[in-house]
Amino acid sequence: MNAPQTPNALADFADLLDGSPGPERRDGRGARAALLAFLIVVLVVLAGGGGYVWWASSATLAPPTVTSKPPAVAAGAPADIVLPTEGSMLVSVAGGEAYLGPDAAGTFASSGGDEPRPLASVTKLITALVVLDAHPLTGPNDPGPTISFTKADTDLYDQFYVRGVTIARMPDGSSMSQHDAMATMLLPSASNYAVALARWGFGSESAYVQAARSWLSANGLQNTRVVDATGVDERNTSTPSDLVALGRIAAANPVIAAIAATRSFSAAGPGTVTNTNDLLGTLGVTGLKTGNLGDGMFNLLFTSRLDIGIGSPLQVVGVRMGGATHDSTDQDVIALLQSIQDGFHDLRVGDLGDEIGTITTAWGSTATVVLARGASLRTWSDTPVTVSLDTITPKSYADGERVGTVTWTAGPNTVASDVQISGAIEQPTLWWRLTHPGELG
Repeated sequence: MNAPQTPNALADFADLLDGSPGPERRDGRGARAALLAFLIVVLVVLAGGGGYVWWASSATLAPPTVTSKPPAVAAGAPADIVLPTEGSMLVSVAGGEAYLGPDAAGTFASSGGDEPRPLASVTKLITALVVLDAHPLTGPNDPGPTISFTKADTDLYDQFYVRGVTIARMPDGSSMSQHDAMATMLLPSASNYAVALARWGFGSESAYVQAARSWLSANGLQNTRVVDATGVDERNTSTPSDLVALGRIAAANPVIAAIAATRSFSAAGPGTVTNTNDLLGTLGVTGLKTGNLGDGMFNLLFTSRLDIGIGSPLQVVGVRMGGATHDSTDQDVIALLQSIQDGFHDLRVGDLGDEIGTITTAWGSTATVVLARGASLRTWSDTPVTVSLDTITPKSYADGERVGTVTWTAGPNTVASDVQISGAIEQPTLWWRLTHPGELG
């Protein structure tokens, strides 16, 4: 008579214990699963059942695995800084070093070299600064002392008129404040007022020239030469680098800066005069001085508060020397400033719903991870964009639950977006919890 058969589960367990699996237990993974299940049952029995079940059902789950693949963001288009091919130009940009680099406040862009060229009426800006150095005003609203013009001064009108030089009316016996005389010199570029101011300030034009040379040397403008107060003489010369330095000095002087930013001005004697700088207000231009000795010798020393769409505007100081005409010189400056402004752009780094990874749980449930909102980043030129993802453990694994943050950085700017689960993740079953104590906290 045959012996009674051992129940299958116990037989399997016996086979596992002695290392010789029976014919129905050839699969090693099935054997290990059966052993684990049996041991858990034993543990439940030994623990009185309820304690382990309660612990397993409420224990903290192991953190999910987030496989991130935030898409790389291509840099923006390189800035195309537009510079003239004839004559020379040099531009300095302050206030944007975080974008443009530390050298931008020195020389941001240039063309045509740094050779001396005729100053033309930009010389009158030097005249104004040198006169103010000797006879300072307290501010833009200070008229200063009254200047009574002599017969020799009023005769300058006729002398420059026959030479075809720019002048402004100066009637015999007229007088005006120092401030107004300087404005009449600078805005319409009146040469007769330049010489009259030089004589008033220093006794003679030649004495002024000596004072101007000392002032230039004291301010480090070693490559600038002055031979008169007007700039009519072509021997008045300077380099682009010296003129940008001069522009910074002039822009920092509140009296000069205010006059240079004035479109027109009226006073007894000259009447209404108009600023020769047509670009005031265009692309943030605030000054400073034009110069003109005829075709091929047009200059513009300019300043601009250039809006780039981020915080404070850029502080631009530049000079265009050797322009073909007055209008072409203006267009060269406009093209330059526009190209700087266009070099800043909003770069789209992500859109709502963009898939950036997957989230996988220990019990095998998977969902995608997507951006919770779109984002754009203000950048300069082709500044590289870096991307990082920080994740957190979700609480409910529900559709739309936040599981981290994506951060994009380019230059000084950073933008971020939450990332969330797209599609619900199923919670683990009680059986999985009971049979995976190693995956529980």
